[in-house]
Amino acid sequence: MAKFVYRMQNILNIKQKLETQAKMTYSLANQKYLEQQKILQEYMVRRVGYEQHWKKLMQGNLNLQEVEHARADVNAMKTIVRRQMVEVHKAEKELEDARNRLKTVMQPHRKAVVQKKPQKKTAQRVRIRQKIKIRSSKLPMKRHLKNLSRNLQKQKRKKSMNL
Repeated sequence: MAKFVYRMQNILNIKQKLETQAKMTYSLANQKYLEQQKILQEYMVRRVGYEQHWKKLMQGNLNLQEVEHARADVNAMKTIVRRQMVEVHKAEKELEDARNRLKTVMQPHRKAVVQKKPQKKTAQRVRIRQKIKIRSSKLPMKRHLKNLSRNLQKQKRKKSMNL
């Protein structure tokens, strides 16, 4: 007995591959975000340590050269922390983008099709209305109405003959 093969299996396989790819990009973005957060926390702890060291130097016997080095170290760490905050925000943005891509891939296809159908109908209606306006502006009103009624009668005759 032959093995049953589902016709749309390749489409399902492609969708499954897209889902796994989106999951992988999301997990990589999440991993990068957590790593950047961890680095930021380490820098903040180091900055607090430098600040405490600077305060200790200010309390005892003042050695201006050491105090100045400690202040420069604190300022440098503040700059490093700001740069790392920017990196964390970039990683957070990438994570949000990956989350949105994953969300769109995981949504059922049917919803997207349902949303597109009304747009096509409205576009067709607009085109038909524009054609009617163009025709009516070219012909005097009486002729236009007569032609429309003739065309409708012809269409009815054709339909009745085809049935």
